[in-house]
Amino acid sequence: MAVKSTKARSKTSLKNTPKPTAEEMLGYYREMLLIRRFEEKAGQLYGMGLIGGFCHLYIGQEAVVVGMQAAITPEDAVITSYRDHGHMLACGMDPRGVMAELTGREGGYSRGKGGSMHMFSKERNFYGGHGIVAAQVPLGSGIAFAFKYNNTKNVCLSYLGDGAVNQGQVYESMNMASLWKLPVIFVIENNKYAMGTSQERSAAGGELYLRGKAYGVPGEQVDGMDAAAVKLVADKAVSHCRAGKGPYIMEVMTYRYRGHSMSDPAKYRAKEEVKQMRSERDPIESARNWLLEGDHADEDMLRGIDREVKDIVADAAEFAQNSPEPDPSELWTDILIEA
Repeated sequence: MAVKSTKARSKTSLKNTPKPTAEEMLGYYREMLLIRRFEEKAGQLYGMGLIGGFCHLYIGQEAVVVGMQAAITPEDAVITSYRDHGHMLACGMDPRGVMAELTGREGGYSRGKGGSMHMFSKERNFYGGHGIVAAQVPLGSGIAFAFKYNNTKNVCLSYLGDGAVNQGQVYESMNMASLWKLPVIFVIENNKYAMGTSQERSAAGGELYLRGKAYGVPGEQVDGMDAAAVKLVADKAVSHCRAGKGPYIMEVMTYRYRGHSMSDPAKYRAKEEVKQMRSERDPIESARNWLLEGDHADEDMLRGIDREVKDIVADAAEFAQNSPEPDPSELWTDILIEA
């Protein structure tokens, strides 16, 4: 359910939203758990030196992408920034290929050349993974333009963070999308701290979903720790776009438990704050409690899902470590412009 203040956000929970079916919630639970376990394993491999470069984990934010993905079809497109592993998994990309790319191996989606921030899947309509802050936003509007130009009803989800919202190209994209009624949803994943500076210290004007008001772009704020709440607002936004009414903004209030990247000690926030969010607002625990308290699942069923997910992640890690490093000849592939 949409909320409009920090106070209201703190009270929003699964109990306050239209109830999903048990089957839907089990699906949300499994997908969120897969992302959580995958990211935990990625963190371990990074610590072992098997993942190089930057690595931005999605732990804590799983409900955002799971709720959004539940509202679209496989024909719709997704584009995001560098905190992208969860989006790939939610789009249905093979965990083996994602983990292999993280470790820079030949079996990865970019054959080991892209790493954590740069992998793509045309089959899953996933267009990255982009390392430059907000660079994906105009590309997302371009994908939406292609959808409209080709007379489809498809929608593009263009994810960005609360820090990226302050980039000028975001507003150029919103202006163009509004002028041409492009079917793009700007999904602002507001985890409060951008790269390490709180929203209060970096963004004037309060709620970020209002940033499109000058261009006539409607927006809404939603509790991003609740997959069912995200899905509810996403359904509304997707319907708006498919009806030819142009873009929509969703400010999804979420929280990352880890630092901005694996190299960030996150000293700009109190450990007690993180602990409180984990204990009171964790999206996976909330879904688990909903299933158990409503007699929609029992402990044995949920343990079975956990075992399945752990097996998938362990298999992906093993595949990644056994996949060979790219042949040096890969340096000369995928070059689009000759010098």
